[in-house]
Amino acid sequence: MKSIYLDVCALCRPFDDQSYARIRLETEAVNLILANIYKRGYILLYSPVHTLEIESISDWSEQKQIQMLLSQYAQPINTDLGNVRQQTEVYMKQG
Repeated sequence: MKSIYLDVCALCRPFDDQSYARIRLETEAVNLILANIYKRGYILLYSPVHTLEIESISDWSEQKQIQMLLSQYAQPINTDLGNVRQQTEVYMKQG
């Protein structure tokens, strides 16, 4: 089964103003991905960043719906923070 990571911006796209063609197309893409997640065709991954970003959403209903989606369908990403820190330092040295 495929694992997929959608950032909070993508998860919020269906709540955005759909009067713009680009927003509607992106919303359709997100909805297709979510449909596959609901059918258990994909595994939705989430990270601690999701929690922080979702808490900053001002619309309470939107915030709760996204939290519910993650609690029902998402699995946490297993991360090695030591490795992340080391890789970050490499990238910072490279500019």
